[in-house]
Amino acid sequence: MTIQWFPGHMAKARREVEEKLKLVDFVIELVDARAPEASQNPMLRKVLGNKPKMVVLMKKDLADKSVTDAWIHHYEEQGTPALAVNADEKGDIQSVIQRAHDMHAAKREKWKRKGVQNPPPGRAMIIGIPNVGKSTLINRLASKKIAKTGDRPGVTTQQQWIKVKKDFELLDTPGILWPKFEDPQVGLVLAAIGTIKDQILPMEEVATFILAYLKEHYPKQLAERYAIEDISMDTVDMFTHIGRFRGALEAGGAINYEKTYDIIIRDLRSKRIANVTFEKPETE
Repeated sequence: MTIQWFPGHMAKARREVEEKLKLVDFVIELVDARAPEASQNPMLRKVLGNKPKMVVLMKKDLADKSVTDAWIHHYEEQGTPALAVNADEKGDIQSVIQRAHDMHAAKREKWKRKGVQNPPPGRAMIIGIPNVGKSTLINRLASKKIAKTGDRPGVTTQQQWIKVKKDFELLDTPGILWPKFEDPQVGLVLAAIGTIKDQILPMEEVATFILAYLKEHYPKQLAERYAIEDISMDTVDMFTHIGRFRGALEAGGAINYEKTYDIIIRDLRSKRIANVTFEKPETE
């Protein structure tokens, strides 16, 4: 599956990121805890260069905690500060603020050694692909609604400075996604977790991918959600069972498969099927 999705405003956003990178002290990169590697942006890796960054794994409540812990260890081993976040938990928001404060500590002390009693605030750029939870996190950090939020990719469309604390400011940037997915698996994973607009998705292919992955890696969640007694049944039979179980029926009792695909995808993206992660960090 080859998916191309690169709205014009996103090309502009990349240029602005490159231009404004010199204005910030470090970068906060948001990734989806369910797919930390796939939801990183390869273009941004080239753009950022050696700029210090921390990684925030968003939507931790939807991911497999044991795998999330492994990812955090993986990042820390590489020398990149990382933490997992549920944007609805105040403690997690405070952890982000504290980690950002730590990122700026060395520069703040450098100012003080020069005799500057009130150093300028540390400035950070938040970066994340569409629908990773960037706007929601920004609003939580600022303790008020500043950025647009929604469950559709690409709702943030312009940059702005946001004051978090007196010594910490954020530059919000639109989520940026590469124009083409060279690896079909990456496209399917990002489609499954809701990064790509549904209007351009082959929904049957995405739902088939989700079922196959759950059958192999999370059979218990799959069986419990749809009352499946035989997890080994083939894909078509499973779609039929799920459609009937969830009432996705047309007049006369025939299965509405399009509705069934949608149900499976929506269940995965919500807490109805939780504790699922699509990627594990590579081990040496």
